[in-house]
Amino acid sequence: MLNWGPVFVAVVLFVLLTPGLLFQVPGRNRCVEFGNFHTSGASIMLHSLLYFALLCVLLIAVKVHLYLG
Repeated sequence: MLNWGPVFVAVVLFVLLTPGLLFQVPGRNRCVEFGNFHTSGASIMLHSLLYFALLCVLLIAVKVHLYLG
């Protein structure tokens, strides 16, 4: 059996934390903007740090496992 937990968590977090798709921190005009489909260097850096931190917490501390097959 293969552990699909890390793959599932990584894909979901990548989709949710893509800058400009659902939200963008920092935004161009406000601190948080929702669904504007724009991005900046600062938002890419912040979203990638959030992605890394949440991925580490979920995979190392919580130990998410999902077995299929």
